[in-house]
Amino acid sequence: MTTNHRIRLNSRPVGEPKAENYLLDEVDLGSPQDGEVLLRTLYLSLDPYMRGRMSDAKSYAKPVEVGDVMVGATVSEVVESNSSDFSTGDTVLGYGGWQEYSIEKAAHLRRLDPEVAPVSTAVGVLGMPGFTAYSGLLEIGRPQEGETVAVAAATGPVGSVVGQIAKIKGAKAVGIAGGPEKVAHLNELGFDVALDHRTGNLKNELKESVPQGIDVYFENVGGDVFKAVLPRLNTYARVPVCGLVANYNLTELPEGPDRSGALMGNILTRSLNVRGFIQNEFVEKHHENFLSDMSGWVKEGKVRYREDIRPGLDKTPEYFNDLLAGRNFGKMVVAVDAES
Repeated sequence: MTTNHRIRLNSRPVGEPKAENYLLDEVDLGSPQDGEVLLRTLYLSLDPYMRGRMSDAKSYAKPVEVGDVMVGATVSEVVESNSSDFSTGDTVLGYGGWQEYSIEKAAHLRRLDPEVAPVSTAVGVLGMPGFTAYSGLLEIGRPQEGETVAVAAATGPVGSVVGQIAKIKGAKAVGIAGGPEKVAHLNELGFDVALDHRTGNLKNELKESVPQGIDVYFENVGGDVFKAVLPRLNTYARVPVCGLVANYNLTELPEGPDRSGALMGNILTRSLNVRGFIQNEFVEKHHENFLSDMSGWVKEGKVRYREDIRPGLDKTPEYFNDLLAGRNFGKMVVAVDAES
């Protein structure tokens, strides 16, 4: 028997998740059945979408049930295999969630090659976040040479890739991030314009630095950042809506007048294309090309990435709140078997 430590959803949070919303426990795992493998988690991906899974509000995916293990993509080592597709010692991408071990169906796993890139990138630049940037920008944003592409949360695993792909496509990249250190990193990545939304003057700074307006705005944040960007959107601008992290912990509507009419008026009069998306809708069309293109860009240095790897499963709830508050720098990954 394998003793498995795991983090389960203990109750549904109201606002920012708190310690009492989680339960850290242990359970014994048996051996994998036919077509299954027993996995030891090496890296756990933390992503903003997980906050939505804690809620029972209607969404694009089923919520985590109270009592269930929190969901999440994982990079794992095969400990025991009951499938001809995998052998002990293989490294795989799966969906084991917030736990040290998991038993998963072999058909749901993808073998990883450590020679191609560090295996942690399978939940980052070469995984779901990278694919979100790639598919959303190319399918919805459709940047053309000479156009201007802006992106919020621009040092995150999605935003940083959006800006770098925009540069590859010959567009001007405008990154919006929080704090001088992150702004400096955007300059290192080759963004043409790097702005700090925490200055309180983003609207005017956008007007000064992007007088030509914005043709593509990749939305990860919402809130005050979107309010600053909206006046700069050009006629026929495309707005892929990937996330609205500024809203995820809200318990009621923001104070102030209802601005939905003004938003709809802008969409109408400037012929804006505002399109929400979930990355998995583009898997069939784009994923094979993504793996080929992104692997090549990373190898050639055209796309660079940053990881925020933190130790210890037990600290995962704390790390997750840091992610939601923007206190991470790069792709947030938990090194599950490391000491916290």
